[in-house]
Amino acid sequence: MKPLANPDISVIVVNWNRRELLRACLESLARQAGAGFETILVDNGSTDGSLEMAGGEFAGRPELALRILANRENRGFCAANNQGIAAARGRFIALLNNDAEAEPGWLVALRRALEGSPGVGMAASKILVWEDPARIDKAGHLIYPDGQNRGRGSGEPDLGQYDLPEEVLWPDGCAAMYKRAMLDQIGGFDEDFFAYGDDAELGLRGRIAGWRCLYVPEAVVRHRRGATLGLGSARRLELIERNRVLLAAKLFPWSLLWLNPAYYAARLSAGVWAALRGQGEISHFPGIQGKLRAAMAFLKGDLAALRMLPRMLKKRAAMRGIRKLTPRQVRELILGHRISLRALSRRVA
Repeated sequence: MKPLANPDISVIVVNWNRRELLRACLESLARQAGAGFETILVDNGSTDGSLEMAGGEFAGRPELALRILANRENRGFCAANNQGIAAARGRFIALLNNDAEAEPGWLVALRRALEGSPGVGMAASKILVWEDPARIDKAGHLIYPDGQNRGRGSGEPDLGQYDLPEEVLWPDGCAAMYKRAMLDQIGGFDEDFFAYGDDAELGLRGRIAGWRCLYVPEAVVRHRRGATLGLGSARRLELIERNRVLLAAKLFPWSLLWLNPAYYAARLSAGVWAALRGQGEISHFPGIQGKLRAAMAFLKGDLAALRMLPRMLKKRAAMRGIRKLTPRQVRELILGHRISLRALSRRVA
């Protein structure tokens, strides 16, 4: 079909072998009202018929203005989103995971928040658990001082405690909107991250460059947690651990970096204690064998991070060109949005 002439918003959906989830995701975009947008589907070499389904069922629907970029292999979440950003023509760039479904007013609410706020470069959605929409998945993000991050409110009942717009640290990449002007200034996703923690790195980099993030409770999305690799995936745990080290090395002030081993030890101890009570992230790895798999994933993640440290330190030096916040201000920003060990150790799904 003929592309939308002047889309206000470009929505990027990255997919890899999730045909049925992708179908539901695209259907939710087709129900968006009041927003002129194009949809850019970036497929990472799916073999399950995702491309054929999308092309056959959605390519001709004018409300989606769908464009498809097909990769021959899985290039990861970061590289695929960067492809979409490069192809996007809108002044606002929205991301929606293929395992998420947006309510009809999602795009309009996010755009309204960004249009009326000159210093705001990012907008965060109210993300609910797909299987239990009365429960919060994420309402913006929090971070622990060793670089680990988690969604604000994860696992809490939705009792209206996150129903007011407010500034948050950064949006979750599952369902977010960015100003094109911000991405043009700071760049897109860091492709060394591949997947997991990539939205944290992009968001914190934007904050250091002087942009703010607004949480928009009217922008509601339902999300299936862990649908990409699975909550019990050792590879997922490895990437999360590796990327929290890379994030800290690239963006944290030295005053926090020197303390990173101590913060990490405290978090690890809290995680072990939670696991003994059947809680926390490690509860997804049952039994002795499961705990050994998790421990090996942590170790592999840390070793992989060590090998990549020289590259991250070079990128750290390159941050001088966009930096607006002082190291002290970055420290205050991180500690001001700090998640407690108790909340971080609690099982959220």
